[in-house]
Amino acid sequence: MFGYIRADTPYLYIKDQTLYRAMYCGVCKGISSVCGQAARMGLSYDVTFFSVLLHNLAGQDVKIGKSHCLTHCIRTRLMAEPDELTKQLGALNTVLVYYKYTDDIQDGDRGRGKRLWFVSGHRRAAKAYPEIERIVRERLAEQQETEKSGTDSPDRAADASANMMAELSDYLLGEKRTPYTHNLFYAIGKWIYLIDALDDYDKDKKKGAYNPFVRAYPAEDRQSMLRRHKEEVEYLFHALFFDIRENLSRSEFHFNRDLSDNILLRGLPAETERVMRCCGGKCRRDAPPEVATK
Repeated sequence: MFGYIRADTPYLYIKDQTLYRAMYCGVCKGISSVCGQAARMGLSYDVTFFSVLLHNLAGQDVKIGKSHCLTHCIRTRLMAEPDELTKQLGALNTVLVYYKYTDDIQDGDRGRGKRLWFVSGHRRAAKAYPEIERIVRERLAEQQETEKSGTDSPDRAADASANMMAELSDYLLGEKRTPYTHNLFYAIGKWIYLIDALDDYDKDKKKGAYNPFVRAYPAEDRQSMLRRHKEEVEYLFHALFFDIRENLSRSEFHFNRDLSDNILLRGLPAETERVMRCCGGKCRRDAPPEVATK
């Protein structure tokens, strides 16, 4: 479920790319302060984007300054100072990674060795922010039950993950939450689940693992399925993009929203198009410029 939220880099302003990198470092420092050094290995741009979006919606300004860290120990770089919201997101990142590898283990994939890196961090995150851990644990349990039921509705299959993101946003925004922010994160959570399922179509079919698109549109492979059912799949994602645009336009932003608009209005559709046109297996991604330049 990680790695799909990406900026549309050719249309990303330099100022926003700089902010994105600084916020990435901020979440990394937040993970370290709450969950320990080992948990930093699970840092993702997905949670970095949540940090950008939530700070803006909550009206919490971010202090950015030049600093060193373990990775950048020689030359300083711009880093966001971890505030309470960043620390909460660092805990969230660790909890999500821990349960991702737990899910991989249950699916028969190799994940035990990787999960060991996050056992201590997960324990520390659960102690520091038990509500975050509870939301993730309970919603992922609901997700497993939905998948065990074998539903052939992609929309219904994604509901638990979507509710998890919406509930997390309500908790993290506190008094700044609104029905529009709730619905915005619900749509984002649903998109993450569905794009991951679409990307995993061939792998899950080969393994016999549950996949809502395999259940709804059985075919030899993903490309064969899309040749027959492309309109239905596109409609599903276009409906989500409509919900994201509508709720985004009704949500109050306290600072510049160029980066959030780039990712939500351009990055997500571009990533969906990439997965849909990819031929065979799980699509490979080039490292985003934010990572490649580090």
